[in-house]
Amino acid sequence: MVSETSEPHAGLGRPIPLGIKVLVSGGFGVGKTTLIGSVSEIKPLHTEEPLTYAGVGHDDLAGVEGKRTTTVAMDFGRIYLSDELVLYLFGTPGQDRFWFLWDELALGALGAIVLADTRRLADCFAAVDYFERRGTPFLVACNCFYGEQPFNVAEVRDALDLDEGVPVMLCDARDRESSKRVLAALVEHVMRLRARPAGPTSGAARPAAVTP
Repeated sequence: MVSETSEPHAGLGRPIPLGIKVLVSGGFGVGKTTLIGSVSEIKPLHTEEPLTYAGVGHDDLAGVEGKRTTTVAMDFGRIYLSDELVLYLFGTPGQDRFWFLWDELALGALGAIVLADTRRLADCFAAVDYFERRGTPFLVACNCFYGEQPFNVAEVRDALDLDEGVPVMLCDARDRESSKRVLAALVEHVMRLRARPAGPTSGAARPAAVTP
């Protein structure tokens, strides 16, 4: 969480919007940079570098053979959902050798989007496990590359062995409105969790599928 309160902005007579930190995570080449770029209202900050021979044997390009750059630290973007609420988006690097950055990026995050490519679904296992262990609320968004999605949300849920309360949805990371729906769904998911009574008997309703 970036800001806990919304107070009048000095000299402007209007409240400062509540700032919320959201992570966009997932495996290598799943579209994290694309999603942030599609929805950010400012020019996104990227730490993209060209792929080099240093990645040979480390970066699996199967399914993303045309990829020429990679995030080596983070991506950053911003979007106003309303006059009272602004999201700050932090994209995590996807390769194993940059995972040491995740703990720093995750500090203060309200929740996370785990972006998945169903052609390489195993690549998002590490992100799912990471947020489960930290207790960070998250959802899984399946990026529909080329507008196609061979698996439905129920099949993805089963393959990832997700808890019933974790939302799974389809999206197109290139499309602004689709990306905004993913972000809104995450905020709604966190709000439901916070409103849920504490205790082991408080179950979560199975989330509905959301299409791009």
